[in-house]
Amino acid sequence: MPEIFPFIWRTVVIYLAVLVVVRLTGKREIGQLSSFDFVVAIILAELAAIPMESTDIPIWHGIVPIITLGLLEVGFSYLTLISRPLRKILYGSPQIIIENGRLVKHEMRASRYNLDDLLSQLREKGFHNIEDVEYAILETSGRLSVIPRSQKRPVTPEDLGICTEYEGLPAVLVMDGDVLEENLRKVNLDEDWLKEKLAEKGFHPKKVLLATLNTRGQLMVDCPKENPH
Repeated sequence: MPEIFPFIWRTVVIYLAVLVVVRLTGKREIGQLSSFDFVVAIILAELAAIPMESTDIPIWHGIVPIITLGLLEVGFSYLTLISRPLRKILYGSPQIIIENGRLVKHEMRASRYNLDDLLSQLREKGFHNIEDVEYAILETSGRLSVIPRSQKRPVTPEDLGICTEYEGLPAVLVMDGDVLEENLRKVNLDEDWLKEKLAEKGFHPKKVLLATLNTRGQLMVDCPKENPH
């Protein structure tokens, strides 16, 4: 049993190191990773696995490369914010695949993007005919952005000449039983007001799963189904 402990603590340390590096690299989903980010992720996984599998390798031999790789990723990320040429080299550029309802074949060849992939992604977005698409752009993440022709776009209140009220985002005042005082201050309210309004509904903040205040001043309360009061 004692021989397991080295693997456990090494795994915990490597896990924390990788977690810190991943958090430093920013908020991006797996599907939004560029080729450069994807390569970094693969190397990071390999570097993390080596010291976890072998106790003969000092753990710092794994930590130092992981941190170095993370710093390089963060450094390049900042450089790409100010350098468009570097951003183009590392992440590539979006490519127009459909223009005015017609395929741009040389761009498809350059990106090695075949018709099956194109039609599949168009169907996923609700477009069955290429003629209905004004522009389709292959983003650097591999996702397809589609701009439909004006005649095929959903009707909006503006198209119908209907005036709508401003909705905005609701303010979250209570989450998991915790009162979010910062959000209360943003809407010029205090905890006493919140407790009074919750009491009127028969709730206590500690028993509230989620309470939000919309821009019309309505307080919406969600409580666990079991023992709401």
